Amino acid sequence: MAVVVPFESQPTPSIDRLVGLCRADMERVNAMILSRTGSEVTMIPEVANHLISSGGKRLRPMLTLAMAQLAGYAGDGHIKLAAAVEFMHTATLLHDDVVDESEMRRGRKAARMLWGNEASVLVGDFLLGQAFRMMVEVGSLRSLEILSSAAAVIAEGEVMQLAAAKNTATTEDEYVAVIRAKTAELFAAACEVGPVIASLSKAEQTACRSFGMNLGITFQLIDDALDYGGKAAKLGKNVGDDFREGKVTLPVVLAFRRGSEEERKFWRGAIENSEIRDGDIEHALALMTKHRALDDTIARARHYGAIAKDALALFPDSAVKEALVETVDFCIARSH
Repeated sequence: MAVVVPFESQPTPSIDRLVGLCRADMERVNAMILSRTGSEVTMIPEVANHLISSGGKRLRPMLTLAMAQLAGYAGDGHIKLAAAVEFMHTATLLHDDVVDESEMRRGRKAARMLWGNEASVLVGDFLLGQAFRMMVEVGSLRSLEILSSAAAVIAEGEVMQLAAAKNTATTEDEYVAVIRAKTAELFAAACEVGPVIASLSKAEQTACRSFGMNLGITFQLIDDALDYGGKAAKLGKNVGDDFREGKVTLPVVLAFRRGSEEERKFWRGAIENSEIRDGDIEHALALMTKHRALDDTIARARHYGAIAKDALALFPDSAVKEALVETVDFCIARSH
């Protein structure tokens, strides 16, 4: 007679362990962020703090702190570098919302809706300036090189996305190149600077960069899937915003490629010509379901997540390594 062994249900992955390991350092980073958003120009702290205090996970600076821990770094340069990473991220969000004409950010009105486009762009520039000031203060030329290079690559990614906007002919390779530059580059840089200031070997620095790059791609692909199959509370924006803004993300690329000529006509009308009628988002979702576009986007995310985990194999087992591996699983689990 067969014996049925009940499987224990796996706990849902979370970043709680990573948050716990970085808590003390993160408090110092938050204090640094508050002190560096100060300005006699009152609008600057108002706009900056609207976004900074809006409840983001602070995943990127946390990765800088965790990687410094993994590398056994004993100084305090990682605090300023983590704050610089968060300022770079916040600046790109302020600029992004202007380019995309977004109305929501992290569940609140986007800064541009409250203070206007000009203020959003200029405060973003202020934060970038403050980020570079902190990088210089750390005194690591290599860290400065990594983060300043990332700033240039992110801007290139933004322009690439602008060029590809509303273009249904975008290929999967072209799309991944955009998110590699626009999103994953900052993850990669955030993960690389800790091992650099800890003077780890080149191979270890490269491994940490690889972890960040592949985690960043994973993170963005899941975001793309969530825009069609998620909940607004989870996204911090309205479901279907990418569709309404004519963004060609991977689920659209896959559904368009795999669709009939009639279905492609629908995508061209909605994405390229902004001809969106009632029920079109539901129809888009039905086409994605029919062609497994969302399932395959999540499968691609799992693939990049596996590469990220493999990159950490170079390091001995530790609590922080386990927390970083779980962070990959957490990013993927958001799709459920």
